[in-house]
Amino acid sequence: MTTSTDKSYFDLHITGLGYLNRIREVKPKKGDAFLACDIAALNGPSDDVAYVRFDTRVSGSEAQHLVRRCIQAVDAEKKVMIGFRLGDLWADTFTYSKGKRAGEQGVSFKARLLFVSWIKVDGKLVYKAEPKPTDADQRDERDERDVRNTDVPATFAEPQAAAFEPARPAAEAADEATADAPALEVAESF
Repeated sequence: MTTSTDKSYFDLHITGLGYLNRIREVKPKKGDAFLACDIAALNGPSDDVAYVRFDTRVSGSEAQHLVRRCIQAVDAEKKVMIGFRLGDLWADTFTYSKGKRAGEQGVSFKARLLFVSWIKVDGKLVYKAEPKPTDADQRDERDERDVRNTDVPATFAEPQAAAFEPARPAAEAADEATADAPALEVAESF
């Protein structure tokens, strides 16, 4: 009988979009320094938006790299909006020490910033993440390779693959390609 020492976890992720604020390096008394930022996430109907503030610790080298690249824009008070994924949400209570709420209890939502899917600075797209294949995509690719590597004639295997792709007029495909070109040029320059 073998016993496994691997731990399993249940992930709870929050995805959304919001404004990036207060990018800073935090140096705690104990432990290593880390990158942190605030995200004012948009919530509710688009004609009456509410904001939910998250105080995040930036996790992962790619997310850290992207947030660091936004420091100048945030410091210049430009509107930096990101698509994000947060994990490990928790609430932290504190007591206000200044202002009209001094002495009152407050709550801060804290989380880890795991992934940045896109970045816009003053409404202009400057970064968009490449989609990563999922486990299901990889299984589909293996299944497709298996179909191609069998003794089944190509006439049977090819129509199955083509049946999943809807036909589009050539003009529509060309319009999409030219519409995405300026955004991709801007994203590459960031």
